[in-house]
Amino acid sequence: MPIPLVKGQKADLTKTNPSIKNIIVGMGWKTSDSSIEVDFSAFLLSASSKVTKDEDLIFYGNPHGPNNSISVIESNKQAYSGLSDHAQLSINLQNVPPVYERISFALTIYEGEKRKQNFSLIDDSYLRIIDPSNGAELIRFSIGEAFSVETAIVVGELYRYKGEWKVNAIGSGYSGGLEALCGSFGIKVKSEVKTTLPPKPPEQPTIIAASKPSPASPINLKKIELKKRGDAINLQKGSGSIGEILINLNWNQKKTKSFFGSQGIDLDLGCLYEMKDGSKGVIQALGNVFGSLDSFPYIALDGDDRTGSVVSGENLRINGKFISAIDRIVVFAFIYQGITNWSQADGVVTIKQSEGPEIEVRLNEHDNNKRMCAIAMIKNVNNQTFSIERLVDYHSDHQKLDHAYGWNLRWVAGRK
Repeated sequence: MPIPLVKGQKADLTKTNPSIKNIIVGMGWKTSDSSIEVDFSAFLLSASSKVTKDEDLIFYGNPHGPNNSISVIESNKQAYSGLSDHAQLSINLQNVPPVYERISFALTIYEGEKRKQNFSLIDDSYLRIIDPSNGAELIRFSIGEAFSVETAIVVGELYRYKGEWKVNAIGSGYSGGLEALCGSFGIKVKSEVKTTLPPKPPEQPTIIAASKPSPASPINLKKIELKKRGDAINLQKGSGSIGEILINLNWNQKKTKSFFGSQGIDLDLGCLYEMKDGSKGVIQALGNVFGSLDSFPYIALDGDDRTGSVVSGENLRINGKFISAIDRIVVFAFIYQGITNWSQADGVVTIKQSEGPEIEVRLNEHDNNKRMCAIAMIKNVNNQTFSIERLVDYHSDHQKLDHAYGWNLRWVAGRK
């Protein structure tokens, strides 16, 4: 039987379970209103009860903590003791760096003030600690229904005490949502309005890729940057269809002078796709294979910016209504014309969805000896959403990239 906690009560974790090294923190809730979006987050805190840097906020946009100490469990959550949690975090207690003395866990309602939603509409919220080695639930804190106008709750925390880890049941409510919580823990938040995709343009795209914030910029909860190869995240799934996904490629439009005159870069966006029925193909301006959004393969390239003069670059669109037909996609860019200089191009890919934050992949790792770059792998997740994985992997031509990811298409020389 788990140890039940009430608000303000503390319990030993590692002292009474000396062999435990890894734990699962599970959180759950109930609501009869499907429009309410409840998010979870964790804050890694120093002795001053403040973060040491913005990356100490662990949430869907920053799912991994330092030293592999904490990770958001996304698509492979497990049920324990007959209960499935809405959110789960995996924590390796031994890997938590000594600078962190507390890990606080929070629930927030997205746009709670704007939508006039608060935790009075949420029932049966809880936090529990699980031993994943045997599936045993060790500690549980049932929060109850003691909230009215609050849009954020610090549910509980793990904290160090004389070399051991303990659990504290907090249950404190805040107004102001995640932004207010971030402020209380020392994180400055850049507020942005959540936007929807614009209508499809007849020829030229209209989305402008966002610029990279400087290191001193406040954290942007509406943008996620995949910084390292293998970094991955699922697109946010709302109550309805995943909707249309827009993939924008933008790059440096400046021309450079050389012995042969002023030269720019013709950087093209494209993708390899594989459907659930096993059919495969490519979408790109080379060969005029622009695809189709409303019929097979439900992926379309808006156009071809040959000069770099179109401010918004090039766009691929994926029709999320047909997610069950799509298995995987590799998004790539290649230098069709101009000097093979990726560092000069300074490319950035932005993935936008109608519900959820932008995802950004910057082409800031360069191999100027190769003309092609595999940017991201998009995979179907249970016919519900797509996962996005950063690749930024360079290849000399289409065929080499094809073989690297197992498409095995037949390639011939083409022109635009």
